[in-house]
Amino acid sequence: MLTNIMYVTVYVTDQDRALKFYTEGLGLEKRVDFAGRESRWLTVGVAGSPVEIVLWSHAPAAGQPVEQRLGVDPGPLILESDDLRKDFEVLRRRGVTFDRPEPEDYPFGVGIEAVDPDGNRISLRQQRRPNRADG
Repeated sequence: MLTNIMYVTVYVTDQDRALKFYTEGLGLEKRVDFAGRESRWLTVGVAGSPVEIVLWSHAPAAGQPVEQRLGVDPGPLILESDDLRKDFEVLRRRGVTFDRPEPEDYPFGVGIEAVDPDGNRISLRQQRRPNRADG
């Protein structure tokens, strides 16, 4: 039986540049950095989460997700926040680029899309909290 999501892969052209963006920009932690004979295994993750994001050097695939409707379809990586509007301000000060000037309200909660240096879209989400009157 499957028990966990171990890794999600994001294709990048420059692993060092991507590492800087994902750690210094988004605030994720570096987990593994192992240089093998043929490739470098580099991962980052959210503190306290077992899931790791592999920053895989593969220039032809970097920033090339399937055709998406900007502002409608989520990016290939979705990160959750407990206070997205506050986190948005912190990330913007760190130089993270977004597709809109502010997070927007949606039926699921709040959301906005960030873009990494290779053009990979990262969906940032805050789930709507149920009202106590809703049961």
